[in-house]
Amino acid sequence: MLSRVADSLYWMSRYIERTDSTLRTLMINHLSSQDNQEEFTWRPVLRIFSTMEEDDITAIERNGRQVLQYMVLSRDNPNSVSSLIIQARENARSVQDNITKELWQCLNEFYHVVRDPRLKHALQYDDPVTVLDSLIKQCMLYYGVTDITMFRGEGLCFMNLGKYLERAIQSADILDIKFSDLSYDLDKTTDTTYWKYLLKSVSGYALYLKRYRSGFEARNIVDQVLFNNDFPRSILYSINQLHRYFGRLKNDQNMEGYNKVDFLIGKLRSKLQYSNVDSVSKIGLHHYLTEITTDIYTIGTTLNQHYFAYS
Repeated sequence: MLSRVADSLYWMSRYIERTDSTLRTLMINHLSSQDNQEEFTWRPVLRIFSTMEEDDITAIERNGRQVLQYMVLSRDNPNSVSSLIIQARENARSVQDNITKELWQCLNEFYHVVRDPRLKHALQYDDPVTVLDSLIKQCMLYYGVTDITMFRGEGLCFMNLGKYLERAIQSADILDIKFSDLSYDLDKTTDTTYWKYLLKSVSGYALYLKRYRSGFEARNIVDQVLFNNDFPRSILYSINQLHRYFGRLKNDQNMEGYNKVDFLIGKLRSKLQYSNVDSVSKIGLHHYLTEITTDIYTIGTTLNQHYFAYS
């Protein structure tokens, strides 16, 4: 496969995964804001999903409608849903011969949905939950179409590398920002609602209720988001999938690059497999998450250098 094709498929998938994470977080935070309108702030969301300066965040952090407009439609925000879908569609357009007709039509439809002038009006005046839910369903349609139509070759492997690399980054960032409010104290108690919405922002609420019967505890939440391999948005699950799909790219033509990336993935995978909440608590959650995200970005950079067109 040509490196420029692999690059486009990889980034198309990363942009969609980031879009899905952004929309789910916006949905849950909007619901949370309705429960506690006086004290709620959108600051954590803006810190994760935008490049705004602190002063700009302060100006809009309590205006939910303005935040939604900025996070969904703003051309000035490179991580807005509109910007991400435009970039995903551009990458897909450049490699139409390597994706199915159904997948291209799915992305094209998503593009026209976010470009529709009626979306701005709906975000301003209609129920935000209904609007965000319709956009989340577009992401789910993309995942479904990809799963049932894409051929199982190198293209899908690069798409899944982008998907799981981005997912691991998003889960780590959400955990880091949410626990920063508690000074990263794993023994600190807080309102049950806080944990409920944190778990819902990573689609982990239902699994948590089934697995952890002792109630909402910070240590259990860290365990699920970091180490639970049954949870499809945990960091360990994402890195295991990264290892799985990268292993399928092994060939004799690029053994040097393959070995370097494989070593980095294996090193991070081992770090996660042989860690637990107690060991994380000893070195500090923020320090541990910083190490993890640094390792993930290193994997991405090394992958760029050895597999993609702009290396």
